[in-house]
Amino acid sequence: MDGFLFWDWFLGTPLRIAGVVALSFILSFIINRAINRITHRAVTVRASRRTYSSGDEASDLLRRDQRSQSVSQLLHSVVTVGITAIAAITILAMVGINVAPILASAGVVGVALGIGAQTLVKDYLAGIFMILEDQYGIGDLVDVGQAIGHVEEIGLRITRIRDVDGILWYVRNGEIIRVANQSRISSGK
Repeated sequence: MDGFLFWDWFLGTPLRIAGVVALSFILSFIINRAINRITHRAVTVRASRRTYSSGDEASDLLRRDQRSQSVSQLLHSVVTVGITAIAAITILAMVGINVAPILASAGVVGVALGIGAQTLVKDYLAGIFMILEDQYGIGDLVDVGQAIGHVEEIGLRITRIRDVDGILWYVRNGEIIRVANQSRISSGK
């Protein structure tokens, strides 16, 4: 009789937990693939509407690829964290742990982190919009107020700029109020 209870338990909870884990992996894979396709297509379609002056097409292709990768990495992280959190809470509920206090605590911690990390959130949001709007790219000569130089790296939180003296500036994206992109000077009238 004890063997029957073990098999009944084993075919119940652990099998359902394995199903939740498998479903979360499958869902994450499908959504991440869709993100790759959508971000690549969105950046490609937007860029294909541009006209090129001589020599700009190669650098534009590189910029599109960099923007696509940055946006897709951000979305991958959000999807992975979200699916993992939902799967973990579902598994805890299956095991018999009351998840209501955990969810309430997570809400309070989320509010506290939101208040404490306002500048960090501001930097990330500014970085996302800079990448999506293609305000500048790697190699561009820019003036962002705090620093003037060539862009070496664009991240979601900071932009690295090397000035003419060779000094490497780390500028938080949330602090960039204006950008003068000297690499995109128009010769049109």
